[in-house]
Amino acid sequence: MSMTVTPITPVFGARIAGVDITGPLDDAAFADIRAAFDEHLVLVFSDQPMTDEQQIEFSERFGPLEGTRGVNPGSGTPFARQSNLDIKSGAVIPPDDRRMFYQKANMLWHADSSFKAIPSLCSVLTARIVPPEGGATELASSRAAYESLTTKEKADIEDLEIEYDISYSRGLVGFEFTPEERSFTPPVRHRLVRTNKNNGRKSVMIGVHAKGVVGWPEDEGRALLDDLLARATRPENTYRHEWRQDDVIVWDNQAAVHRATEYDTVKHHRLMQRTTISSGAPVNPI
Repeated sequence: MSMTVTPITPVFGARIAGVDITGPLDDAAFADIRAAFDEHLVLVFSDQPMTDEQQIEFSERFGPLEGTRGVNPGSGTPFARQSNLDIKSGAVIPPDDRRMFYQKANMLWHADSSFKAIPSLCSVLTARIVPPEGGATELASSRAAYESLTTKEKADIEDLEIEYDISYSRGLVGFEFTPEERSFTPPVRHRLVRTNKNNGRKSVMIGVHAKGVVGWPEDEGRALLDDLLARATRPENTYRHEWRQDDVIVWDNQAAVHRATEYDTVKHHRLMQRTTISSGAPVNPI
C-alpha cells in the first residue's frame, strides 16, 4: 500500500498511513514523509509500536539527535521522557518530586529546544503508555501566525532577534534551576522569523521560552511575542491530539508550538518518549 497523506485541519497537520516507520525506510519513502512534514508541520502516525532503537533510527532520518541532560526524567539518554514513571525503577514519581514540578511548564505553549544554542528542527514523540483519560497534546501553527501579518508587519519583524531562556520559562511556574543546571542552558539569541529551506515558507519561532526582543523595551517585546502567540493559537490554527497507544507524532519546532494537558499522575501511568532533532543551523543565520 502506498503512503497516504490526509490533512487534519485546513491550516496544518496531516495523518500519514500506508507506511511502516518502525523499520528501515528507503530514500523514496522518507522523501515523501519529509515533503509532508515541510508542508503540514505536524504528522500523525497511528499503530506504530516502537522500541527505543526504532525511534532513534527513524528520528535520525531527519538529522542528528540532541541528547538530554538536566532535570528531565530521561536525562543522560537520547530521550526526553514526558512521564510520571521513574526511568530506573518504573515506580510512579510522586507529584511533589522535582522531576514532576519541572514538567509543569510543559503545559505552557512552547517550541522544544528554542532555548538552545542550536535550535531544533523537529521532535518525534511516541506513545508508550497512555492514561485512560487526560494527557492530550495541543499543537498550533506559528506559520499561520506569520502568514496572518500584513506586508508591513512582516517587514518590521524580518530582522528581529529574540532572547530565549528556559530559566525564564520554567520560572513562570515557580521552578528554579541550580547554578550547575543553569550553566547547561544560558540565554541564547535567534532570529524570530524562520524560513523553511525546502519550500521557502516562513514562520515565527515563539512560545514560552521566548523571553524578549533584543534591543526593545521589555513591555514592547512582550507585547509583540504575546500577539504572535495569540495569532498562532487561534482555534482555527490549533489541533488537539487525544493519544492512543503506539501513536507517533512528528512536529516542526520552528513553525509550530505545542503544550501538554493534565492527567491524574497519581492514579494513571503515562510514558511518552521524545527524540529531538537538531536543525544544525548556526545561532544567528543572517
